[in-house]
Amino acid sequence: MRRRLHFAAPQALAPTHGRAPVPAALIRTWAYIRRAPGTYIWLTILLVTSVVMHHLTPDALESVLQRRSTNIHNLLLNPGRVLLTSALWLDGGSWPLYFALYNVFHVPAERWLGTKRWLAVLTTAHIGATYLSEGILALAIHTDAAPHSAVNTLDVGVSYALAGIIGVLTYRIARPWRYGYLLGVLAFYAVPLITGRSTFTDVGHFASVLIGLACYPLTRADPGTWSPLSPLRTSPPTPAPTTDAP
Repeated sequence: MRRRLHFAAPQALAPTHGRAPVPAALIRTWAYIRRAPGTYIWLTILLVTSVVMHHLTPDALESVLQRRSTNIHNLLLNPGRVLLTSALWLDGGSWPLYFALYNVFHVPAERWLGTKRWLAVLTTAHIGATYLSEGILALAIHTDAAPHSAVNTLDVGVSYALAGIIGVLTYRIARPWRYGYLLGVLAFYAVPLITGRSTFTDVGHFASVLIGLACYPLTRADPGTWSPLSPLRTSPPTPAPTTDAP
């Protein structure tokens, strides 16, 4: 018998109306960003404020940051405003560094937990660690262990929220890798406290990690875990069976 040959009819090309096709790399980048919208909106705001910081004089920058600082004085006068605005400015470290850190920690956390639960964890860590650290500073001032001028100490940045997310990501990692990750995180944030050279912000960072760990109930709705061995366990796709035409 002769083999019958089948020719597929050519498909019509979709009209482009004169527009250039969107590069595949741009499509993949947008797909990556839209899976963690909260993180990239935050990074965009931080980029804008970082540019503003580089165009201000030192005195003007000090004035801007002081009005947004979560120090004791501002927390007593307008806590809601400074708790929000203090997390929109960077104090130490460049924006590219935080861009990398946000992609390593915030992006997987937001994709895992969803934007609402991710936001709940970082907000709880930011507010809780702020009040705890500033409360310790207030106690030090009350006992004359710190000068009264410390009520106006500059305290802005995103590190408390980041530490909280780093803490909650412990539950994203599969056992036994989880224990090594947790040990490394606790050691990193505990070193300043152990060496006796800690400041109130070091206390806040360690407290943020503990707050993140305490957010375990928020992770139970999506208990999926990640393992560094997962890519090795992925089997290659099985090819579809082919049939020869008579």
